[in-house]
Amino acid sequence: MKVKSVVKIMNFHSLLRVNSARKKAEKLNNYEKELSSMIDSIVNNKNFILDKKSLVPPKNKNSLIIYIGNDYGFCANFNTSINDLLKKDKDNDKIIIGKKLTNNTNKIIMSMDKDNFFKDSVSINNYILDSLINFKYNSIKVVYNHYYNINKLGLVEKIIFPIEPIKDKKKKKYNEDFVVEGDINNILINLVSLYIGYEIQIAESSSWAAENVMRQLVTKESLDKIEKIEEEKDIMVRKEKKSKAFKRIIENSNHISQRED
Repeated sequence: MKVKSVVKIMNFHSLLRVNSARKKAEKLNNYEKELSSMIDSIVNNKNFILDKKSLVPPKNKNSLIIYIGNDYGFCANFNTSINDLLKKDKDNDKIIIGKKLTNNTNKIIMSMDKDNFFKDSVSINNYILDSLINFKYNSIKVVYNHYYNINKLGLVEKIIFPIEPIKDKKKKKYNEDFVVEGDINNILINLVSLYIGYEIQIAESSSWAAENVMRQLVTKESLDKIEKIEEEKDIMVRKEKKSKAFKRIIENSNHISQRED
């Protein structure tokens, strides 16, 4: 199969995916704001923090960082910045999502293809729950390419634990009273574990949208270059044909002149 045909197929599939991926990412971005606001109101409540000292991460531990890349090519430098951060990260534990990301580093807890993320996400959630119960990390972060809109994509390093207070102090006072039945720490750990799992899924979906936008742009640019090369070749072929035709005319003209002489 010719290169142009392959690029056309990839461009077509990217166009099909872009719209659905974009809608999903925008929908989840809205959910993420509401979810963050809700969990922030609970976890950063002053009464919980003072009375129970719940979910206070240990300061003397390293971080867990979830790196999200992709599985396929034709995405320009989609994975380059993430791989650069991966290679520099010598101290933190890592979860790698996407087979285009490098595994040539240390402290990898688990690694999976992006295509298998939703199937394997249970293992990530279980590990995060265990890490919260045993206070393994001082923070949990996710690194990925974020989809803002069709014209804006960007690398994001987001802290998803501990859950930082919302900056709008007028909106958040964090001193509401709650009536709690049962072990508050156990309830919060499970709640935060679910929240972190959703945040990772939201990041993966945003990364998927960014990937398809990038692939569509790259394949479109590649098609334009291929067509330009083909056009230049056609021009050269036409010039060569004209040159040969003109040469034959000159030769025939000379041949006729010689016969007349």
